[in-house]
Amino acid sequence: MRPLGLAATLLLTFAPPRVLAQASNECLPGKGSNEAKTMASFAVPLAFSGAVAPARAPAGRVQLGLELSYLPNVDPAVATPTTCRPDKQGPENTDLLFAAPRPRAWLALPAGFTLEASWIPPIRLAEVKANLVGVALSRTTPLGRRGLLLELRAHGSFGVVKAPITCDDAALADASSPCYQGTRSNDSFKPNVFGLAAALGWSLGHSLRPYAGAGYNHLAPRFQVNFVNQFDVADRQRVRVDLDRGVLFAGATFSPGSRLELGGEVYSAPVDAVTVRLMARVRP
Repeated sequence: MRPLGLAATLLLTFAPPRVLAQASNECLPGKGSNEAKTMASFAVPLAFSGAVAPARAPAGRVQLGLELSYLPNVDPAVATPTTCRPDKQGPENTDLLFAAPRPRAWLALPAGFTLEASWIPPIRLAEVKANLVGVALSRTTPLGRRGLLLELRAHGSFGVVKAPITCDDAALADASSPCYQGTRSNDSFKPNVFGLAAALGWSLGHSLRPYAGAGYNHLAPRFQVNFVNQFDVADRQRVRVDLDRGVLFAGATFSPGSRLELGGEVYSAPVDAVTVRLMARVRP
């Protein structure tokens, strides 16, 4: 065992700084930390909610749509790290985009089931490059004879978002920042949102269908810093937290024709953030 111990000592002694830094540490902030609150805020617009009123369709029907979700700003006080980067003065670079588009598809199955999927391809928007997938399975059941529908839905949203969150260009030029004169970071955020939801929908005339509901989301966000400072030392710190959230949502779907639907939804995790989704979908 002594030769192995000696070899390990020599490796640590003479390894370049970047190699040492890449043996990255993991930070586990508390649920009340700013890191946890920031990642929970990110999860609200990325959760794969229904975004349309409950409806039953004939088995085999396919619908295609495009969702546009507002990305709420994170309060600067909350975006300032409290646990994992105590030397960081001021907030992280969290407000990168105003809204994000998400293509979606629906496939109606027998017995009122619907399979849903979405994919945000890795196309760069401003400083953000995402590769996110959403999947869901729902079942809609009529309640009584007055057009009331109950939808039960399980959903998941996963993938990765890459952006200069810890060290953007402004931080690189700030002499008081640990990012000063380094390279722009290419950090990774994995939302990992999984949830259950129930929604009630009804009809107002022939074209308008309001709905409202509530649900539960389990969040398992993972964040990794990818930054090299002015001394060529790499920062690969990982941040991990697990959270549980209740959510509320309401919206309406409008059908101006037999193949086109338009809608909007307000979706909220009350302790974190509120987002608004706009939806358009067609039946080919």
